[in-house]
Amino acid sequence: MPGAGESTAFRVGRAGCSLQRRGPTRKAVPMSRVQLYDTIGATYTVTRRTEPRIAAQIWAALGDARTVLNVGAGTGSYEPPDRHVLAVEPSALMRSQRLPDAAPCLAGSAENLPFDDQSFDAAMAVCTVHHWQDPIAGLREMRRVARRVVVFLFDTSDPSLFWLTRDYLPEFADLRACRVLASLTELVGAIGARTDPVPIPWDCADGFFEAYWRRPEAYLDENVRRGISVWDAVGPDAEQRAVHSLRDDLASGRWAERNRDLVDLDAAELGARLLIA
Repeated sequence: MPGAGESTAFRVGRAGCSLQRRGPTRKAVPMSRVQLYDTIGATYTVTRRTEPRIAAQIWAALGDARTVLNVGAGTGSYEPPDRHVLAVEPSALMRSQRLPDAAPCLAGSAENLPFDDQSFDAAMAVCTVHHWQDPIAGLREMRRVARRVVVFLFDTSDPSLFWLTRDYLPEFADLRACRVLASLTELVGAIGARTDPVPIPWDCADGFFEAYWRRPEAYLDENVRRGISVWDAVGPDAEQRAVHSLRDDLASGRWAERNRDLVDLDAAELGARLLIA
């Protein structure tokens, strides 16, 4: 095991062969965040929970903020327990599954926050910006209502970073193409933010899309996939093809051979970033 001061982050997409498409791809049909999470939200809390190491980095970025607005708050993961938090979440189903100790939550969207200027010490958003109808407008609203902004997101502009999108899910690139997504540079520029990398630990407790980079068998689990919006976005045909291909490669040893450099890593560089403004 590396010492505390050693970096173990690694670009997960480095190992193995180049991406090869398996026949024609089907364009995903965009849906709003409310529609999406009213669809997948029923089992969301089964696999999605706070990852302490990521939470520590987010909470440290909040600085000395005492009042915090959590935008696109979902079920309440990552809300700091030692601050006064108010949450905003558009999906009624997600609001209904808020954790018992979660902050009070209002119905609302990032693009139109119902608060006066500088109402909060800080505003935070975790794994939500990619679902917003207008990410730039949402970030500017956060900047308007808070003196500090902290956003956890993934820069997905390079699908080759992650073996799952590189080798099994070419539709991920098509998904980006059929949605209007701001680039990381545009998001940073919108609020004058700096970016800090967030290494994803191999045993990440929060089951987002990239979380199981060293535990590939997890992607064969239906419950795991239902907590990840990407699978619903690409559609059932792409999902089942990817799962079947991955299952075959795990059984044959091809996945292990292709990704042998990952086995001893404690954390991976997968494009996760904190935007801090």
